[in-house]
Amino acid sequence: MQLKDLASFLDTAVPVSFQEGYDNSGLQVGDPMKTISSGLLSLDVTEQVLDEAIGSACDVIISHHPVIFNPLKQISGKNSVERVIMKAIRNDVAVYSAHTNLDIVENGVSRKLAGKIGLKNVKVLTPLKHRLLKLVTFIPADHLDRVRDAVFAAGAGFIGAYDRCGFTVEGSGSFRAGEGSRPFAGEKGRTHFEKEIRFETILFSYMKRGVVKALLESHPYEEVAFDLYPLENENLNAGLGCVGNLPEPVDEKSFLTMLKENLGSGSIRYSNLTGKKISKVALCGGSGGQLTGDAIASGADAFVTADLKYHSFFEAENRILLVDAGHYETEKFSTELLYDLITKKFPKFALRFSEINTNPINYF
Repeated sequence: MQLKDLASFLDTAVPVSFQEGYDNSGLQVGDPMKTISSGLLSLDVTEQVLDEAIGSACDVIISHHPVIFNPLKQISGKNSVERVIMKAIRNDVAVYSAHTNLDIVENGVSRKLAGKIGLKNVKVLTPLKHRLLKLVTFIPADHLDRVRDAVFAAGAGFIGAYDRCGFTVEGSGSFRAGEGSRPFAGEKGRTHFEKEIRFETILFSYMKRGVVKALLESHPYEEVAFDLYPLENENLNAGLGCVGNLPEPVDEKSFLTMLKENLGSGSIRYSNLTGKKISKVALCGGSGGQLTGDAIASGADAFVTADLKYHSFFEAENRILLVDAGHYETEKFSTELLYDLITKKFPKFALRFSEINTNPINYF
């Protein structure tokens, strides 16, 4: 297949529009028309990982962390990012990254982390907002099924575990066809009244182009009337972090020991012990300190994340056990997510996991 096929699939399966405003997910390096047959999965794209890809004849590196994160004014090889880009281009190795969109998507990085420590009844901690649209259109009664099926096939109509969700109401539409028109019904120059169905459904904003295309191609009218409204609804299945329950309550030190073993953390930092049992746990893979308030509000006994600052530990105030288990340690399982997504869609595409430990932090 071509690189654009893989990139297009990942752009949709892990919607690029879900990423945070500061992020840079998507195709980083490479010719979209390049033919690819194998890929290397890695948390980071370092010079060592690139050498591994070249040595194993992998056409593309698929990573969680983008190699190009900050704007580049020149590429001269003065730092590791520039050297990776230059060497990747010289050796025709493409780079694709799925970062905060992989954190936010349903069953993303934090959900994977929750599975690694055995949490049950897992829910999103901070649901995704401002990414939903409502489509409203008007369809001749005899064409409702055709148009509705096309819109649903394009991805609209999902609410949680339900699909093909929509609403219809009968009414009467009016129009007068002018010169140069080809009216579906009625006569030019005369007002026509048509029995129509008002149809409305919901969709993610990233689906807008495809859904509108399906609507226009399936609708019988020459000029299709439709509206798209932004919604304030939260998406309860996607967002940052997650919260769930341990199979059985454990004391705090046993919980910390379990984390260290399950995540392979070289060191764990934590706030003052509360003296309470740990039952409900909030998680955010990577840098999730900004979600501490949400974790406390959720009623969690502990919040596991990474990159907590000194003053962040004061926020616990004996209300929650704050745990910094390491950025690499809480996100390294992201490659497993990408592997499952890609192999399900492209079962013949050869994928391998990088053997390079890219964690830049060492423990003494």
